[in-house]
Amino acid sequence: MIANPYLNFEGKTEEAFRFYQSVFGGELHIQYMHQIPDFDVLDEEKNYVMHASIPLGDRQFLMASDCLKSAGHVLHQGNNHYISLVPDSREEADRLFNGLSVNGTVEMPMEDMFWGDYFGSFTDQFGVRWMINFPIT
Repeated sequence: MIANPYLNFEGKTEEAFRFYQSVFGGELHIQYMHQIPDFDVLDEEKNYVMHASIPLGDRQFLMASDCLKSAGHVLHQGNNHYISLVPDSREEADRLFNGLSVNGTVEMPMEDMFWGDYFGSFTDQFGVRWMINFPIT
């Protein structure tokens, strides 16, 4: 299993990640909100980042996205990060999600996502934010 840091910004992800790329190097990957299929996004949020990543070594990544005010996301210092786990199987993804989310708040249940991964996110009972992301493609 791999654990990756996942950050949230408010319209600053691309700027931050161009800066981080200048320090860490590696190839920067960015997907924008307007690229999400069947997703209505406000004009002022269409160029917000849905997902950005740069490699940190051979198997880890620094990742991030912009919060959408239109979806009720509010950025506060302290809630701008997740621990993103990449398990070795779909079953392990379910086990981690079901175990860690007990008495927590599910943000997105585990589902196959349009980007090709099995994904879910939640805040655990201690206030720690988690993402479980199993690549199925």
